[in-house]
Amino acid sequence: MKIDLLDPASFANGHPLDQYHWLQENAPVYWHEEPDGPGFWALTSYADVADVGRQPLLFSSEPTVMLPDPDPANGDLGGGDHKMMLMMDPPQHTQFRRIISKEFTRGPAAALRPRIAELSAKIIDPVIERGECEFVSEVAGELPSYVIAELTGIPLADGRELYKLTEVIHTAPEALAPGEQLDAVTKMFAYAQEVYQRKLAKPSDDLASQIVHAEVDGRRLDAIDFQLFFMLLIDAGGDTTRNLVAGGLYELIRNPAALTEWQAHRSDELDTSARDELLRIVSPVIYFRRTATKDVELHGQQIKAGDKVVRYFGAANYDPQKFEQPDQLDLHRFPNEQIAFGTGTHVCLGQHIARVEIDCIFHEILSRMQNFALAEQPQWLESNFISGIRHMPITFEKHSKY
Repeated sequence: MKIDLLDPASFANGHPLDQYHWLQENAPVYWHEEPDGPGFWALTSYADVADVGRQPLLFSSEPTVMLPDPDPANGDLGGGDHKMMLMMDPPQHTQFRRIISKEFTRGPAAALRPRIAELSAKIIDPVIERGECEFVSEVAGELPSYVIAELTGIPLADGRELYKLTEVIHTAPEALAPGEQLDAVTKMFAYAQEVYQRKLAKPSDDLASQIVHAEVDGRRLDAIDFQLFFMLLIDAGGDTTRNLVAGGLYELIRNPAALTEWQAHRSDELDTSARDELLRIVSPVIYFRRTATKDVELHGQQIKAGDKVVRYFGAANYDPQKFEQPDQLDLHRFPNEQIAFGTGTHVCLGQHIARVEIDCIFHEILSRMQNFALAEQPQWLESNFISGIRHMPITFEKHSKY
């Protein structure tokens, strides 16, 4: 079995389940060569991926959670005096997360449901009579872009344009024109700087204003702190939902019996279990890296201080030791302890809002549309970090009850 979890081609049609399962059976802690680096340990078992995320003192998020090591020429982030919150450890991470964490708890997320439901209906309205659409840009990508725009106090149209930049940022550099990724990061930071200046001069009741005027250890966040924070919100605020919704509909089209049953027997219980199963199957974030802070043994492998340790969430969510028949879509799966949102101190801050978004947009899709079909085979994002469909034209019929 050829193992290559760095090549975006391995993820050209979703998660490489054959590689995952070989590793889980033969080498759950696998030394993976790295063409331009020292190599890394790839973790693919559910237990290891989950447990390592809960040990930030032993497995650090610094200097970066990405592969390879940061290259500023490509717009990579990491290192230096200013860091994105993803690349911090406690207590610094805890302090930065606390700035906005209360806005993302279950209660505030639930309070957003009426507005998110309204936005979901408005997204389906323009396409419902046409019987066809480019699902990613016209449906899946719209809602998270709108929601994070409203939360941060920027125009909805700007949220859509920023989403396009995140897609470039997540594409493998070799699949882009020279300098294209750096240009996207530069544009994101330039926009964030404009927001910073605007909210500094005239704050309002939104997340961007809260961050601009926040303090950590008695120090006001500066413009660079804000730019990194803003980029994280835009980036993470769109990824999970956009890729989950697009990938989830793709899986449902591939499993028409499951789709038919879900549409025919809607209930809160089924909606919840179906959403969790789509999160497990799609697993939009492929990996996050950690760095060992001291020597440790894992499954007989000697991990040295400074070694890269990479947690593969997709692999964990397909681990047969954790999930029965993991390669099969089962909308009734229970229990379903999927970890698409991660584990430990870095568990996805926006997971509760993401769940509301997923619930609301699928309610509109399943209630108002039926008889889905792919107009073309999906085109996947060329990335070894994000598993997502970037282009998926579909056809459908207006639901008979409408």
